[in-house]
Amino acid sequence: MLKVFIDCDVILDLFTKRKKFYLAAGEVFTLIDLGKIKGYTSPLVFLNIHYLCKKYKNKNFANNCIKKLESFLSILDINKKIVNLAITSDFTDFEDSLQYYTALEGNMNYIITRNIKDYKKKELPAITPLDFKNLFIASTTKDVIG
Repeated sequence: MLKVFIDCDVILDLFTKRKKFYLAAGEVFTLIDLGKIKGYTSPLVFLNIHYLCKKYKNKNFANNCIKKLESFLSILDINKKIVNLAITSDFTDFEDSLQYYTALEGNMNYIITRNIKDYKKKELPAITPLDFKNLFIASTTKDVIG
């Protein structure tokens, strides 16, 4: 089963129903809900989602978002090795480097994000929700057709 790391922007698209991105984010979470893929994220994403959802609406909304998120995604650990990898990386954004190395150490197949440019490393591909959905459909259709 594919293991995917879900970045903060995709989750925000879902919770705040951003018109241009909501459907694609929802489709990724539907694949998780149906057990077709396994979704993961980091504790930093939970922190960011709570902060941004509280700012978007209120604390109750933010708490509900976290509860929903916890029911869909497993949380990967961030440890000293990941911090050291992030510090010595060539990422321009420290948070992005933490996310990347958390996903890499967690043996993810993809990082699902709208900010592909933030993840230039090739060891772990970054892909948009829409592109992931299309890739997933193409790969499962290929398996069915044989």
